[in-house]
Amino acid sequence: DKRISQTIFPRLVNDGTPTPAGLFAVVAALLLILAAIQFVQSSEGYEDGEAEMRVTWTDSDGVFHDETITITLHRADAPVHVENFILHAEDGNYNSVIFHRIISGFMIQGGDFVNQAGTGGYAAKWYGYCNGQTTDSSGEAYTAETCQINQWSLPGEHENGLKHKGGSLAAAHAGLNTDGSQFYIVPSDSAPTWLDWNEGKDCSQESCHTVYGTVTDGLEYIDAISNVQTSQGDKPVDDVTLVSV
Repeated sequence: DKRISQTIFPRLVNDGTPTPAGLFAVVAALLLILAAIQFVQSSEGYEDGEAEMRVTWTDSDGVFHDETITITLHRADAPVHVENFILHAEDGNYNSVIFHRIISGFMIQGGDFVNQAGTGGYAAKWYGYCNGQTTDSSGEAYTAETCQINQWSLPGEHENGLKHKGGSLAAAHAGLNTDGSQFYIVPSDSAPTWLDWNEGKDCSQESCHTVYGTVTDGLEYIDAISNVQTSQGDKPVDDVTLVSV
C-alpha cells in the first residue's frame, strides 16, 4: 500500500473494523479512565475526618457532666498527626485517660495513656523519629527495632498554615519532632499565638506546635472544663476523663 499517510497516527478503523492500533487505543482509554477513578478515590482519603470525644467531669458546684465533643480532623493539612490520633483512638489508648493539666484561659491537656501525668505517651506507630531524633549518637539511623517504643515520636507539621484559636486541637510535645499521643484543646477565650509557626521562627529554639483539628460542636464544654478547680501542677481536683474517642 504505497501511498502518503495523511497523519502520523496509525489508522484505528479500516472499513468499519478496528485495527490492532484501534484496539490498543480502546484498551489504553479504558486504563486511563480507571486510573482517573483511582486518583479521585485516593484524593478523597485526604478529606477531613471527624472525632467524637465523650468526656466526663464534675464542675465547681459538684454537678457531674457527661458530654460529647465533636472535632474535625484536618487530614490534608496534618496527615501524620491525624493518622496517629485515629490509630490511638481505634486501639482504645485514649479510653478512660484523664486531662492531667488544665489552665483556665489557656488550654486543657490530655492523651498521656501511659502515666496520666504528662510524662508518658508515644506515637501509635513508627514514623522514623526516636524522641525527636532520626539518628543515634554514633550517626546510625534509628529503626523501629533500635528505638524503644516509648520513645517513638512524630515529625512536626506546624508549617501547615493552621493557627491556634478557640477550639483548636494541637499536639503537645517536649521539643521539636517529639510529638506523641498527648494533645491539648484551646477554649474559646484563648488564642495562644506564640505556639504558632511563622516565617523565620526557629522551632528548635522556640516552641512550635502542630494544629490538626478544630472543635465543631461542644466548644462550650471545653470552656466549662477549662474552668474546673485545679491543684498542684494544674491537675484538676476532680478527674476530667476522656471516656472514649
